Amino acid sequence: MSPPPPDGAAAVDAETLLADAPAGHKRELRLWLRMLACANLIEGEVRRRLRLSFGTTLPRFDLLAQLERAGPAGLTLGEVSRRMMVSNGNVTGIAARLVAEGLVARRANPADRRAGTLSLTPRGRREFARQSAAHEEWIAELLAGLTSADQAALHRLLGRAKGGARSAIGGEPA
Repeated sequence: MSPPPPDGAAAVDAETLLADAPAGHKRELRLWLRMLACANLIEGEVRRRLRLSFGTTLPRFDLLAQLERAGPAGLTLGEVSRRMMVSNGNVTGIAARLVAEGLVARRANPADRRAGTLSLTPRGRREFARQSAAHEEWIAELLAGLTSADQAALHRLLGRAKGGARSAIGGEPA
């Protein structure tokens, strides 16, 4: 393993390290590393901007987004955790803090006291609207290097890649 870069030096991602790899390295590996590098760069910047602009985290933003999509009916903790692809424990802690801040309401389910429903409060809807507008601008800025045609082609190709991956692991195509 190589030593860490000196202070002030740019961090090197796995894709960059593999750029000059011998021809024996598979094209698929380089592609996967490029996709990871892009996702990590964008996600890291979104996390940074959410923290600086709103004092919040990406998981909190994601939970608010799931509740916004669900509408007034809301979602159970289990539904939120499935949609966010995280454990119930992670969602429980985040939801409790959002409830305490008045952004999310929790209603008991009379049929099953263990299955409470979460929904956005009016304040939560307003706050999420502010955050999501900024988020949309940030994503547009971060992808501004691609033309509309490039974005459409990349979206189509990534959809095919997602379908192929699902098929390979025994799931349904995208």
